[in-house]
Amino acid sequence: MTIRTRRLRRLVGARTSRGAQPKVVALGGGMGLSASLAALRRITGDLTAVVTVADDGGSSGRLREELDVLPPGDLRKALAALCGDDDWGQTWARVIQHRFISEGELHGHAVGNLLIVALWEQLGDHVEALDLVGKLLGAHGRVLPMSAVPLELQAYVRGHDPARPDEVSTVAGQATVALTPGEVQSVHLVPHDPPAVPEAVEAVMDADWVVLGPGSWFSSVIPHLLVPDLLKALTETKARRVLSLNLAPQPGETDGFSPQRHLEVLARHAPKLAFDVVLADEAAVPDQSSLCDAAKRLGGTVELAPVASTDGAPKHDPELLAAAYDRIFRMHGRIGPWR
Repeated sequence: MTIRTRRLRRLVGARTSRGAQPKVVALGGGMGLSASLAALRRITGDLTAVVTVADDGGSSGRLREELDVLPPGDLRKALAALCGDDDWGQTWARVIQHRFISEGELHGHAVGNLLIVALWEQLGDHVEALDLVGKLLGAHGRVLPMSAVPLELQAYVRGHDPARPDEVSTVAGQATVALTPGEVQSVHLVPHDPPAVPEAVEAVMDADWVVLGPGSWFSSVIPHLLVPDLLKALTETKARRVLSLNLAPQPGETDGFSPQRHLEVLARHAPKLAFDVVLADEAAVPDQSSLCDAAKRLGGTVELAPVASTDGAPKHDPELLAAAYDRIFRMHGRIGPWR
């Protein structure tokens, strides 16, 4: 156990003894949300993940097409991130993330995807099934889909066809949008006004803190703002809001984007949504002044903290990110009790 881990556990233990843990809701999808959850579970025991359901690639896409179900992949990743650091938690995290390698139909399917879909079919209730999987895993938090209907992500992309660099075309499918060689102008969902899962709306309205990002900006972060009831809850909640930025632009989706441009495109999709804090790694912000100006237009301030992995890879370190969130919650929120 590292010194940072011991310090974080002491902080959580002190809060637990005072009944002072914040209620936190984290929104996103894929590895970005997983990074946030792996950090947040270290500092609060009251954590809910709200996960995008527009994935149409890989195992999730195949199950979605064959069985007409929500894509389970990002939900599975969120559950794995919430698994504890003990033997039980880490064993189950490995099991649900395990992918079959074969010459047949099972090739590429993740065990967790099959488990989640099986429980959906058995129980007929998305939320109840995910709660049951979380209980089996001993997950340190709850995982909810942002909508109970499968969604298609569509984007307006300039130069999707390299032979026509100035042409703006419609690109359909999250997997295709994420890898487009063109420049994404905006995204929308089909259907255009999908229903939000009521439990997700309730969690946002009841939260002390809402964390959006990091993650694929157009395919994992912004889609939450395109669900009308969820955007309404994010706008009206009394919770404080943190926007957590990526460590680097994503090839294909946000190539060449500065940190401040991420804020600008988000604001175009949800102009009434404000944020209290924008969290970024100092090494990933070449122009701090411009980022501060962009954050101010969203109603917030910038917090710079070392949150990147020390091995040089563009990924978040769970303990460093946990320390950054902990400091933000204490410095920008109520010291306690939280409720």
